[in-house]
Amino acid sequence: MTALPNSALRPVISADQIQKRIRELGRQISDDYRGETVVALGILENGFMFMSDLVRALDGPVICTFIKPKYKQTQQGEAPLLEIFFSHELNMLGKHVLLVEGLVHSGVTTEFLMSDLRARGAASVKLVTLLDRQSARRVPLQPDYFGFLVDDAFLFGYGLGSPEQTGRNLPYLAATS
Repeated sequence: MTALPNSALRPVISADQIQKRIRELGRQISDDYRGETVVALGILENGFMFMSDLVRALDGPVICTFIKPKYKQTQQGEAPLLEIFFSHELNMLGKHVLLVEGLVHSGVTTEFLMSDLRARGAASVKLVTLLDRQSARRVPLQPDYFGFLVDDAFLFGYGLGSPEQTGRNLPYLAATS
């Protein structure tokens, strides 16, 4: 596991900025779903910390569950397959689903997930992401709610990172200098 020295970190979004924006998103989402039960469906790993704080900022009933997209290598020259693991098979029929992402990058996986949830009979499917990297989008996907627009190549902290590095536990978002 690679440790990131503090001297190599460039803070991008502070912990206070993150928490303030989550409270704002919580009010907006709560208003939009007033009187409804929301199924908050968190995408692991990058979305776990954001989802934790977001669901606490929501008023009204919330059901929490998680999914983990996993890419499976295929034969050489073929596109990788996407497998999706739900924490348990949740019946989405007639439910109002809030897909919770830490970062929307290309949008390919997110678009696939949203289509799959609609096909399962969800009453509505909306997307909330802490970070939106629109410059990297490969499909015409627009989040219903987002925290911050970003362009940094790689951000870590506040739940984001890679399996090879430490830093997911930082209370803020940073980039390497």
